Amino acid sequence: MERSAPADPPEPSDDDLVARSRHGDTAAFDQLVVRYQRRIYSLAYNMTSSREDADDIVQETFTKAYRSLRRFHGRSSFYTWIYAIASNLALNLLRKRKRRPTASLDELDEEGFANDPAFVDTGLAGDTPRQVRMRELQERLNEALQELSEDHRAVVALHDIGGVPHTEIARILGVSEGTVRSRLFYARRILQGLLSDYL
Repeated sequence: MERSAPADPPEPSDDDLVARSRHGDTAAFDQLVVRYQRRIYSLAYNMTSSREDADDIVQETFTKAYRSLRRFHGRSSFYTWIYAIASNLALNLLRKRKRRPTASLDELDEEGFANDPAFVDTGLAGDTPRQVRMRELQERLNEALQELSEDHRAVVALHDIGGVPHTEIARILGVSEGTVRSRLFYARRILQGLLSDYL
């Protein structure tokens, strides 16, 4: 009788990794970084439209998170907490920036982020008509996001791209849940109008 191969151990939870990180286990924190760095990059890029700024925000986010672990009491999930840090960094950057350079989301292909669920899939072989349309949509979406105010872009990035619930976004941005819903509704109407010929 053949013995079945042992099952792989389950992935440690965020809470377990946070607890170990607090006790100096840097490998545990590295696991958290690997688990969330793509999502944080996605959020930062969609808010700033800059690869360089997104890279800086990712690095600063995890640096701040590591230094502040002892102040993280688990009232929200680690995922929401790390998103709050990243979104605040991005908002602060946008408020300081006088000009907003635009960039194509095609740049993400070079960094290996094109397959992230937060972005339109461009991993198609050959220059097919569908691939051309997807790339055009990416460019239009990026341009449309830049038409939004920082506050409206933030709620779109957090909710529609990051999947953060309204209640947590309200806590992150320091506004009421009704304000979050209102901004999201308004932002979606603007995006729908700007992208009407592609929808």
